[in-house]
Amino acid sequence: MHYTPFGQTGLNLSQVALGTGNFGTGWGYGADATTSAQIFNAYAEAGGNFIDTADVYQFGQSETLVGQLLKGRREDFVLATKYTNGASADANRLVTGNSRKAMVASVEASLKRLGTDRIDLYWVHHPDGVTPMEEIVRGFEDLARAGKILYAGLSNFSAWRLAQAATIAEFTRAVPIAAAQFEHSLVHRDPESDLFPAALALGLGMVTWSPLGGGMLTGKYRNGEKGRAEGFGGRVFQAENSAQRTRVLDTVIDVASQLGVNAGQVAIAWAAGHGSVPILGPRSVEQLQDNLVALTVEFSSEQRARLDDASKMV
Repeated sequence: MHYTPFGQTGLNLSQVALGTGNFGTGWGYGADATTSAQIFNAYAEAGGNFIDTADVYQFGQSETLVGQLLKGRREDFVLATKYTNGASADANRLVTGNSRKAMVASVEASLKRLGTDRIDLYWVHHPDGVTPMEEIVRGFEDLARAGKILYAGLSNFSAWRLAQAATIAEFTRAVPIAAAQFEHSLVHRDPESDLFPAALALGLGMVTWSPLGGGMLTGKYRNGEKGRAEGFGGRVFQAENSAQRTRVLDTVIDVASQLGVNAGQVAIAWAAGHGSVPILGPRSVEQLQDNLVALTVEFSSEQRARLDDASKMV
């Protein structure tokens, strides 16, 4: 595992993050405690040091399991979690959304589940369409001053809102916005036109999710597998529903054959070549080990050009 500087922080993070949305079974789809531990330990043994979770993942079970797995080795990892959705299916409206109240209530609950005294990187999970950015920035500042968070980040926010938040934080001398998280893959390249340039210009660390297009880029759904297509109610799944997407997957499979690897490994390797830290979200240790092979994949200039051309935005 190689390590890379993260934005304008002093952190050096592993090439890929471990996403723990599958830790737990609260959603009716995921990994039990034993399997979650196997995944976590295999990631750690490979040199991974960046854990990404959220209060809503498996309705709090993910944070609880991560907290248990961090015991005795808390300082070996950068721990990131998110708030916005709450940790239960029927979360009260006052503890959901982006408000300062929701932020404070959520961070306190996350700290208890995680069994730690601070969160290294705290994300707003997604915009709520209501809370002013000034309120979010001030909330982050208060949490940082209280020692409950070290770094602040925005997940699934537009480029203009990233710029707005970073500017407000700078001019009010609040804790800086340190990172941006967004979807990016061979079948979702839109961020290359705005979010990547914005994050680079603002000096933000970049974390990207769903490098496999929800599993579509593994090619397994062509064989009748269901997986993510049904497991999360079809959310965060990119269907093979256009001629271009078919062309992308055909190209990925062909390049994989040339390299002697599988399609998913090609997709992850491509996503990892854009200056971001992709999140892996395995449901078994076998999936993780398979995903990690992507870190050894090297494309020729011709292969990379083929992948870029097949997936280019139109």
